[in-house]
Amino acid sequence: MQLSDFETANNLVELFLKRADENGDKPFLGAKHDGTWQTQSWREVAQQVCVLAENLRGLGLADGDRVMLVSENRPEWCIADLAIMAAGCITVPAYTTNTQRDHIHILDNSGARAVIVSNEKLSDPLLPAIMRTGIAEHVIPIDSMRPHQSGSVTVSAWADMVQGDVDTARQAVESRLAGIGRDTTACIIYTSGTGGAPRGVLQHHGAILCNVMGAAEILANDFGLDEEERFLSFLPLSHAYEHTGGQFLPIGVGAQIYYSEGLEKLASNIEETRPTIMVVVPRLFEVLRTRIMKQVAKQGRMANYMMDRALAIGEKKAEGKGRLRDKPMDFMLERLLRPKIRQRFGGRIKAMVSGGAPLNPDVGIFFEAMGLTMLQGYGQTESGPVISCNRPKAGIAMETVGPPMHGVEVKIAEDGEILVRGELVMQGYWQNQAETDRTLKDGWLHTGDIGHLDANGRIVITDRKKDMIVNDKGDNVAPQKIEGMLTLQPEIGQAMVAGDKRPYVVGLIVPDAEWALEWAKANDEKFDLKALQDLPAFKTAVRAAVDRVNKDLSVIEKVRQFTFADEAFSIENEEMTPSMKIRRHMIRERYQEQLNGLYRS
Repeated sequence: MQLSDFETANNLVELFLKRADENGDKPFLGAKHDGTWQTQSWREVAQQVCVLAENLRGLGLADGDRVMLVSENRPEWCIADLAIMAAGCITVPAYTTNTQRDHIHILDNSGARAVIVSNEKLSDPLLPAIMRTGIAEHVIPIDSMRPHQSGSVTVSAWADMVQGDVDTARQAVESRLAGIGRDTTACIIYTSGTGGAPRGVLQHHGAILCNVMGAAEILANDFGLDEEERFLSFLPLSHAYEHTGGQFLPIGVGAQIYYSEGLEKLASNIEETRPTIMVVVPRLFEVLRTRIMKQVAKQGRMANYMMDRALAIGEKKAEGKGRLRDKPMDFMLERLLRPKIRQRFGGRIKAMVSGGAPLNPDVGIFFEAMGLTMLQGYGQTESGPVISCNRPKAGIAMETVGPPMHGVEVKIAEDGEILVRGELVMQGYWQNQAETDRTLKDGWLHTGDIGHLDANGRIVITDRKKDMIVNDKGDNVAPQKIEGMLTLQPEIGQAMVAGDKRPYVVGLIVPDAEWALEWAKANDEKFDLKALQDLPAFKTAVRAAVDRVNKDLSVIEKVRQFTFADEAFSIENEEMTPSMKIRRHMIRERYQEQLNGLYRS
């Protein structure tokens, strides 16, 4: 791999075909079928990409036409995405959790002429949306589906669409790629909608190539790249973070991509596939930390002692206060504790990259203390999406998201907003000039995030500009910091705080289900989470967790009152995005009366 490849490549498909020619019959895409992991080679995938591209053109699709892609993470997702671009078209990824209403919005807004859908289950909310909008002319199911009354829509089986003359298809694709430049739109990625209807972000080939080069440079310089780098793809590929970091980054560095079977099997998939790089969101790290802590807690006094010592040493190192007298204990931990933790992650992990939302420093310190390198990145869909990332050789500071990546310029506006410029910045929002003009000014992307640069040029994020709580005295309070501290408590599974234009901060809390079950057993109560929340003793126990957090908060940040949510925040009840961020406007709308009541009690 040459880093110069990323600068000289005209488009993403050209880069992929170059890597495919270099790697030939080496394994590229892996997935589990009938209980065993099976792979496809670079050559096989390249052939399918070129043939599928020509068959898409054969359907009548032309340069710039949009093709919607609705699928779980699987090899065909990557093949379809590359083929759409190789056909001169634009990929429009959609979340597998989308409702019929969501699909209608994206179909209407994007004007997609064709749709590639994975399976019967995902087609159920999609096909009625296609019928209602009347825009899409072609549907390509990857798996076989029962016949539907399709009206004027043509249905073409995936198996047929990847059949054809390989050499002719490759020649046609290469001829077409000559006219696809770095400024050509590659995909329209719809933001996951924490604050309203999703907007289509126009990402061009150069934006993603710029991102991939910056990330590849960090991997090459700080870790070194081996012959058998392997990524485990878990986050939705319809999200910009996974699309770039979990698909095009491994393509760029010539790595293998294995596709997880889902959250329930993620732990076993990690041990089986033994990835070297993982791209993950903070919420998953929080869950894994809690799980490991609970498992260690059950292993007796010595295990707990070693965990406590590892965390204490980790905290000292994070503060830059590593002590010589800790070296013998550090040596012991490296022999007795850390190998067991690393083995749960396959034993080959070089780095786990956290992005998509702020990472609580305590979570980062935990994994570093366990001997797992944690890199926190920062970005948004509008920037390809990665803007910055921590680098081990430059010294990782957990309260920062690292310096800007290669080719990225950052400055801080007078009001503290982070502004970004470079090839990574989007072309705008699809068919939304007003929002484009509001977000892009004089070439600078206005991120909506508040922060500053530290003495070493690393970005420190305070909060989202639009999420910032401004109390009745005009003080600014960052909610994500408080929520992150709350959810690290064993009693609290999820939390949202509020207090805009109010005298103090209040909280909405979802108790941790496992902790609640243990509490019920210890207190001889029936485990019914809703009923438990009505018990004064249960609320007192949760109050103790809130009080622990309040000790480390300033006067204006303290959570004075709280109430319980009726149920967990989830994608299904539209209170979380598919990338595991809470949708504040939806939660506030549902619980506004209860939150208001906290100021009367």
